[in-house]
Amino acid sequence: MEASSAPVPPAPEPARPRRAGYRRLPVQQRREQLIAVALELFATRPPEEVGLDDVAEAAGASRPLVYRYFAGGKQQLYEAALRSAAEELTGRFAVPLAGTPTEQLAAVLERYFAFVEEHGAGYSALLRGGSVVETARTSAIVDDVRRAALKRTLRHLGVREAGPRLTLLVRSWIAVVEGASLSWLDEGRALPVTELREWLVDQFVAMAAATALHDPQTAGVLSSLLVLEGTDSPRTARLRAVLAP
Repeated sequence: MEASSAPVPPAPEPARPRRAGYRRLPVQQRREQLIAVALELFATRPPEEVGLDDVAEAAGASRPLVYRYFAGGKQQLYEAALRSAAEELTGRFAVPLAGTPTEQLAAVLERYFAFVEEHGAGYSALLRGGSVVETARTSAIVDDVRRAALKRTLRHLGVREAGPRLTLLVRSWIAVVEGASLSWLDEGRALPVTELREWLVDQFVAMAAATALHDPQTAGVLSSLLVLEGTDSPRTARLRAVLAP
């Protein structure tokens, strides 16, 4: 007589896989991770096309978890990401110690355009305005970046108290840089960054020279820069011609 075979237990159900990339992180580290992921998404798509579900999926987190850190939803997360980007961009305004004044300005522009390349779509949507997530707070963040650029440029020129014409000069040049950046993105980045950078430095020199004809403070700043620029600089002759009596 054959022994009855013992019943075979059912195979255990396979464990549900966790979300890819999910792991428990300290509160501040998780918040910074969500901001970093949001920045990556805003860098490639306009802000209105990025939802919380997109951020959650890219971060390997759940939508409720994102809300836990950003109770204000997408708007709060966007503003936090924008502040983070603004801090990074402002950090790139630091002027290197080496080189002539125009070479130093070119180095700052090179770092600026590296940021534009990394955050193309977000940069374009931000400066053009009109985004559904644009508010007075987001506009204020952008204005803070512009004020930082103004302050750093004046410091680079050795100016503590700028008069109205010199201030207008620098603000206008910053607007030229922003406009050139947007056009560069629209045109598929066809112009090499090195050429664009040198053109913008020449733009600043030309605008400063024109302002110097009407403003003694700007004329004094350019005269001081000529000493630092040196006789070998290709821009020195042009400046001397403008400043000559």
